[in-house]
Amino acid sequence: MQYALLIYENEAESYPDGEAGQAWQDILAAHFAFGGELAQSGAMRGGAGLKSSQLATTVKVTPEGRTVHDGPFAETREQLGGLYMIEVPDLDAAIAWAKKLPIAKRGSIEIRPLLPTPEGL
Repeated sequence: MQYALLIYENEAESYPDGEAGQAWQDILAAHFAFGGELAQSGAMRGGAGLKSSQLATTVKVTPEGRTVHDGPFAETREQLGGLYMIEVPDLDAAIAWAKKLPIAKRGSIEIRPLLPTPEGL
């Protein structure tokens, strides 16, 4: 079964100095180690970290049309910071990996099953 491990943290609280700060460098090193462990186990299927939510652009679709806005879709306490796509036997195995995922100070990891991809894609 394939799952996405979606990482949510408060950017301002976890990385007050942004990508130039020591907190960012420390968590990046922890993610490289975690990604290496995932890859070595054979469970890694993909993933990526995301730049700050302040760099997001949102296309909003309404009955009136489509509009483009700077910034994330919603003002929230936690922002989506990255994701891992894994393939494991079941939800319990996905939870075990999520519990190992590095988080800078506090945050959450949403585990969501992936839809099957059509043959040939």
